Amino acid sequence: MNRARRSLSHVLAVAGLTAALLSANPASAFAQQGQPTPQDVPSVPDSREPEGFVAEPNWLERVTVFADRHLSGDGSGNGFYVNSKSPVPGAGWITLGPGYRLWSNNDAVMFDTSGGVSWRGYKMAQARVELPKLLGSRLMLGTQYRFQDFRSVKFFGEGPDSPNTALSRYRLQTQNVSAYATVRPARRVALGAQVGWLEPSLPDSVAHEPSFAYGEVSLLADGRDFPEHPTRGGLLRLSASRFGDRDRGDSSFARYESEGAGYLPLTDSRIVLAVRGWLVASATEPGQSVPFYLQPSLGGGQSLRSFSDYRFHDRHMLVANVELRVALTTHLDVAGFMDAGNVAARVGDLDLARRSYGAGLRFHTRRDAFLRIDVAHGREGWRTMFSLNEALNLSRLSRRHAPAPFVP
Repeated sequence: MNRARRSLSHVLAVAGLTAALLSANPASAFAQQGQPTPQDVPSVPDSREPEGFVAEPNWLERVTVFADRHLSGDGSGNGFYVNSKSPVPGAGWITLGPGYRLWSNNDAVMFDTSGGVSWRGYKMAQARVELPKLLGSRLMLGTQYRFQDFRSVKFFGEGPDSPNTALSRYRLQTQNVSAYATVRPARRVALGAQVGWLEPSLPDSVAHEPSFAYGEVSLLADGRDFPEHPTRGGLLRLSASRFGDRDRGDSSFARYESEGAGYLPLTDSRIVLAVRGWLVASATEPGQSVPFYLQPSLGGGQSLRSFSDYRFHDRHMLVANVELRVALTTHLDVAGFMDAGNVAARVGDLDLARRSYGAGLRFHTRRDAFLRIDVAHGREGWRTMFSLNEALNLSRLSRRHAPAPFVP
């Protein structure tokens, strides 16, 4: 139990720092669960970009202008756009596909549909309708259908001691229908609720996977200045969800999550300290189990960067990240980071024994990170990663997603 208390104290420390950052940044942005709407564009007291320690070359400035025009801002625009971000870790560093978004009735109704194929042949398609301006823009209602076909998801077995030689791969197809609501009692606070129906399938397996009816409630306080490239502020998130097995009856479970992140600017924002803590716990009744593709997973570019994507699976997961970013030029940061975490069959056995250390480059506009390169080292060796999104930024906070597989 002492080890569990020490592990949980890391998450609480991050939450405390985040709360302080939130209270110190009253004009910071609010980001709802799902794509932001036009009224959610943050009001930032000082929108000037901090100059780096080195003069920026012309080629990098031109690349940034191109990225800002063509790769940024697809969360609130009207008309056709390019869907360019990978749906899950392991899909490949880029996804390409068309998207179309239509705002109507003075932005009171939004329709969005998109599809894409990733570098490794992962496929996804989705369509959703949202009503974001109910009750004076304090209530948003929405519904979505999402199809996914992930051809080769990694699995190393369950438990913190699963060997990396036990690698296997499975194909996962899902159909997911959901309805959701977000209530904003304050600018930076959101209360969320979601219900849905999930139909997973393992085409390469003879076993029939059960369908799930699920529901979730959540509390989100988001004080980051720019969710896709935060330089100040913080985030707190709590959620509880329930998955009910509607076929076999032996795979029902509950999940509880607690997350805190904080971004502290130093030296005129040219240096930013970023920290995050995240705890996921599962609960089952006697005779019930959590399917492996819905278990919390750890490893990859959003959690333990020296370990493979989905490296560890189990009922419970804990991770903490610390990253120091230095503005080399206006649109290029160099970063050093440390990741620590683990999975366990019991909450009391959680610790921070699996660790990664490394450094990387962050190419960004004022509001978005458009290329991230990380080199990390841990007990299983070196790993180099390329990504088109922000480090320490969970996909569940920036876009609607299907709950399988569990994505760190």
